Amino acid sequence: MKVNYSDDSSPVQGGERYPILDVLRGLALFGICLANFPEFSLYSFLPQEAVAAMPAAGADRVVRVLQYVLVDGKFYTMFSILFGIGFSIMMANVERRHADGFRIFYRRMAVLLAIGFLHLMFLWSGDILMLYAALGLLLPWCRRVSNRGLLSAAAVLLLLPVVLDAAKEVSGFEPSAPVVRAQRYFCDKFGITEENFAVWLRDAGGYGDVFRFLVQGAFVRMQELIDGNRFFKVMGLFLLGFWIGRNRLYADLERCRPLLRKVAMFGFSAGLPVSVLYAWSSLNGHPWGLAGHSALYAFGVFPLGLAYMAAVCLWYVRRRECAVFRLLAAPGRMALSNYIGQSVLGMAVFYGIGFGFGAGMGLSQVMAVAAGVFLFEMAFSVFWLRFFRFGPLEWVWRMLTYGKRLPLLKGE
Repeated sequence: MKVNYSDDSSPVQGGERYPILDVLRGLALFGICLANFPEFSLYSFLPQEAVAAMPAAGADRVVRVLQYVLVDGKFYTMFSILFGIGFSIMMANVERRHADGFRIFYRRMAVLLAIGFLHLMFLWSGDILMLYAALGLLLPWCRRVSNRGLLSAAAVLLLLPVVLDAAKEVSGFEPSAPVVRAQRYFCDKFGITEENFAVWLRDAGGYGDVFRFLVQGAFVRMQELIDGNRFFKVMGLFLLGFWIGRNRLYADLERCRPLLRKVAMFGFSAGLPVSVLYAWSSLNGHPWGLAGHSALYAFGVFPLGLAYMAAVCLWYVRRRECAVFRLLAAPGRMALSNYIGQSVLGMAVFYGIGFGFGAGMGLSQVMAVAAGVFLFEMAFSVFWLRFFRFGPLEWVWRMLTYGKRLPLLKGE
């Protein structure tokens, strides 16, 4: 299947897609749902005594370990690499189609930045789209970098957090201190305390209460991005995805089988045991220090995330007609709509403005709800794409990018 580079400013059409990328996006969305719903459900905010008193506390402890080993960070790794691949495809399209293509690219990133801001402030404090859009603006500057340069820069960026965390431990410097102070200011202003933090959203009497929590939550998110050195990690993964996209490895998986086998074998053999240590460190307060924990993340999370991608690609080469791939590809084609949709459904299920089930479920139940939400999104995506060309938010994103109405209905 070849990408058709026509001399116009129209977006890529559905027939030009590579299904494996949609499959991987669908799988990444599932993992992100599993990773985010402990916070949506407010389980992550509960004090230890409340967690220990839940009926399924023993099973929840096992699920918590498995989540750190198999889920935490791995699917965001996949999602970030896929964004890098997507950026490479977008830039190749706009660069070949017309001379003013990068203006379209920057407008596309600006629209995504706005969507991410609205998501952060009005739906979900854990938004990643703003960071993706902001860092995506830097990628055109990398288009002339050699393949070796891209991989070298990616490796440096992915390992840099270990050095930065070591420096923080030695110096005692806390770069996130200003946003922590801002978050505390808004908590004091709105009456959000340690005692009511875990149940604030469950007890919300209206959207105003939810919005107040989201305001302070935006600063919590900034703290997470700074303390987690997320800027460097995401940019490193973008560059890795950009390298994959530039070399179009996704377009000929059969040829890439030897490389995929090596990535899968190394990723599982190295990433899985290190991820076990990462889980132990996460659940025991980072006994080897921040730098040690960051090293476990780098050598556990990233390899295992890559192994997931390689294993799925190898399976796809052998059984590409398997129904599971068609089912995963549907939500993957509507990744933006489904990512935002998870926030809407999470609010509806767990917050007081919805069903109010937050802070009342054990982790095992939360994971079951997350799986149910993704199954709903999968079914909805399959149904939607029977009649429409794009997901609803993808359609809006494209129209705002290109400044013209685009047909949504098939046959239109």
